[in-house]
Amino acid sequence: MSIIINKSFDDNKDAWNIDIHGEIDIYTANELKDILIECISSKPKDLILNASNLEYIDSTGLGVLIGILKRLKTDEKDIYIINAKQSVKKLFNITGLDKIFKLEG
Repeated sequence: MSIIINKSFDDNKDAWNIDIHGEIDIYTANELKDILIECISSKPKDLILNASNLEYIDSTGLGVLIGILKRLKTDEKDIYIINAKQSVKKLFNITGLDKIFKLEG
C-alpha cells in the first residue's frame, strides 16, 4: 500500500497541517512517524491531520499517533483529526481513542 503525506506550517493557526492520502498500516506507519517527529521536533505545535483522503488506518498507525500525542502533551499540544471518513471515525470510537484525540468534521 502507499501513502502520500503533505505537511505545511500554518502561521495563522500556529499549527502543522498534515494531509494524509492512502493507508496507514505496518508498511507506511514509519514514514508517517518520521514526518511527524520531524515536524514537532522543529516546532512543537498542534498537529491538524486532514484525514479526508485517509482510506484505512490499522493498530500500527494508531500506535504512531499515540506516541506522537504523548510527545506533544509534554508541551500541552494536541492532535486534531479533521474530515475523517466514517470507517476511520468508527475505529477511533471502537478503540476509545475518540476521547484522546480531537476528532472534528
